Amino acid sequence: MSRAARLLELLQVLRRHRQPVAGAALAQQLGISLRTLYRDIASLQAQGAAIEGEAGLGYLLKPGFVLPPLMFTAEELEALVLGSRWVIKRGKDARLAEAARRALDKISAVLPAEARHQLDSHALLVGPAPAEPAESPWLARLRAAIRDEQILGLTYRDLKGRLSERRIWPFALGYFEQVELVVAWCEQRQALRNFRVDHIQALQDTGQRYPRPRQALLKEWQAQEKIAAARN
Repeated sequence: MSRAARLLELLQVLRRHRQPVAGAALAQQLGISLRTLYRDIASLQAQGAAIEGEAGLGYLLKPGFVLPPLMFTAEELEALVLGSRWVIKRGKDARLAEAARRALDKISAVLPAEARHQLDSHALLVGPAPAEPAESPWLARLRAAIRDEQILGLTYRDLKGRLSERRIWPFALGYFEQVELVVAWCEQRQALRNFRVDHIQALQDTGQRYPRPRQALLKEWQAQEKIAAARN
């Protein structure tokens, strides 16, 4: 690995952490000595990277620092294109599919020539869906409500065909081969619940923001899933 690539990888590793990371842990991840890591940290700081910390305390990249744009490896480009093509071809959210197309166009427009050629000649293909996916009328609105942490009114048909009216705090969407699930706090049940998107009969915007942060709800749900998995 060249020094430039190593410095970029160090920035990428720091970006993934929200708490200070020990120098020894960073050196181990990068496969370099601790002495080399300290030199790399100092070099990045001299070039303007907002890295806080010192030896013995750990290092943290301050929020808001922007990496040099579009410095992708071949495999990173493959991952971006394959994921975008899956959204375009297999998804049920037309607005998200169009966003994926625009994102690929923007990336291609500003890539260096060699990387643009790799993007345009990408050979990882997405196979056809078992059945033509029907566009969902709810996914875009659910995504917007999750972004804005908005309470939704929900008319829902359960697996037994029974209708119910709910008020939910949606905080995550799960995309599976056949169905999509919205994960939410249900006010009626006073508990976390999963709702199949294709069983939603109607959505009502309440204009109300739910009182707990989305991240806190997500962490609670993840902890609940870990406990359930351990029991099984």
